[in-house]
Amino acid sequence: MGAVIRIRLDVSYRGTDFAGWAVQPGLRTVQGTLEEGLARVLRADTRLTVAGRTDAGVHSRGQVTHLDVPREVWDTVSGRGHRTGEQALLSRMTGVLPTDVVVRAVSVAPPGFDARFSALSRRYRYRIVDRHALRDPLRADWVLWSKRPLDVDAMQAAVQPLVGVRDFKAFCRPRPGATTIRHLQELTWERVDGGPDDGLVVASVRSDAFCHNMVRALVGASMAVGHGQRPVGWPAEVLRRGERDPLAGVVPPHGLTLEEVEYPDDAEVALQAERSRARRIEEHVWR
Repeated sequence: MGAVIRIRLDVSYRGTDFAGWAVQPGLRTVQGTLEEGLARVLRADTRLTVAGRTDAGVHSRGQVTHLDVPREVWDTVSGRGHRTGEQALLSRMTGVLPTDVVVRAVSVAPPGFDARFSALSRRYRYRIVDRHALRDPLRADWVLWSKRPLDVDAMQAAVQPLVGVRDFKAFCRPRPGATTIRHLQELTWERVDGGPDDGLVVASVRSDAFCHNMVRALVGASMAVGHGQRPVGWPAEVLRRGERDPLAGVVPPHGLTLEEVEYPDDAEVALQAERSRARRIEEHVWR
């Protein structure tokens, strides 16, 4: 195989009309749409590696993905003029993509960069409106409507014991052979005062990685407390038991947005990727 250039794409999308990130036969997906656009621009088949797959209906402001482009293909991207390859690819992708997915930035990745394994954390937000006067049809695609008011202080107190390295199998849909142990670095609830989310009840959730449906199950458990259906100590008890509880149900996907993927400095991305791969192998062997 000849020399390749690894390209990082920073991507945003409205997940409403996508069947999730990952390519699925016969379905419209974010990955499929981006790869089709790249094939048109580069005139070569490409395969994207993503920081974290999102489910159907989930949105993103800060998704990161990478692709490897043969050197001879990359050298033709800029074409005539004074644009760099990065500038040219960004412009051309803007011209071929639909309006609900946007490539916000294109860059040549530093040595050893891997969109998935170099990541330190992923941060999501889940947005809820529980006041009728604040319901806005223009943001209904990305904000969940709660018919009953939420006790945000109780929700905040309930989730703090969940922060740390924990086994989240009670809040996940396990995948065969995959661990459910995660380092939940942050989980907070607040009623926002000011800005575009003014008045909304918003969860901010950050972890090294997430298992399937984890964030939406944590939100469901929080809402059971916020609605007074369960006491403040109940989510921690569910975690301790390690068994799914019907009241810790998975909330709808449209309130969830991937906001940011955090990476180390360029000099550290290769080492971080090695550490992440080694940890995944160790977890797989342990199971």
